[in-house]
Amino acid sequence: MRQRATFLGHSTVLLEMGGVRILTDPVLFDRIGILRRAASPLPGELHAAIDGVVISHMHLDHLDLRSVRELGPATRLVVPAGAAGYLRAHGFTDVSELAPGESANVGPVRVTATTAIHSGFRPPFGPNARAVGYLLDCDDERVYFAGDTDLFAEMAGLEGIDLALLPVWGWGPRLGPGHMDPVRAAEALPLLRPRAAAPIHWGTLWPLGLGRVLPHRLTEPPREFASAASEIAPAVDVLLAAPGDAIPIPD
Repeated sequence: MRQRATFLGHSTVLLEMGGVRILTDPVLFDRIGILRRAASPLPGELHAAIDGVVISHMHLDHLDLRSVRELGPATRLVVPAGAAGYLRAHGFTDVSELAPGESANVGPVRVTATTAIHSGFRPPFGPNARAVGYLLDCDDERVYFAGDTDLFAEMAGLEGIDLALLPVWGWGPRLGPGHMDPVRAAEALPLLRPRAAAPIHWGTLWPLGLGRVLPHRLTEPPREFASAASEIAPAVDVLLAAPGDAIPIPD
């Protein structure tokens, strides 16, 4: 079975590795609080028969309880240290929490948490858990899912990456702290040295009532990333995908 990723929108990616199907930060519905889905709806088969989920942090647009419940309470969840109790309290029964450097398995896929520079507090009242990214390894292929993060020096120690999934924007017309814009995401490439990189965390969610405010922020971040990457890291293959499109994991 060919290993591949499919960008579902925002930070949600379907990873098919080693015969299992893993979702990152699943957001499967058209509404989260004040946010509305601006991309096309997801075909149901893209989030059917899921074997595991990795959650990077507890913000509402990354840990959406309604979406995780849609996958079933026995779904295998890998979450940051400090998040497991919250999910078990909401009925999930197979939860492993990881601090950076710690690992767990989803079938044959080894999942290792990495540093992320981002707030892990779940609004409005908590709890607080640290934000992480993940390395996913199977059959000599390695995918890096950065979650939400700014640049950090330890990126240079994440070696052997075949595909880096990098956030290049967010859900509104401006970015807050703890994020990478398209240029900063491109600046991560000389540190990570991946064979290929795909921009995520863009073009999917938008605050209700702001559809006409800076609408180019919904479409331009991946192109800006590709342009900056061509100057900063020309050896990296940049793979652009709209929500719903497949992304090959380099052999």
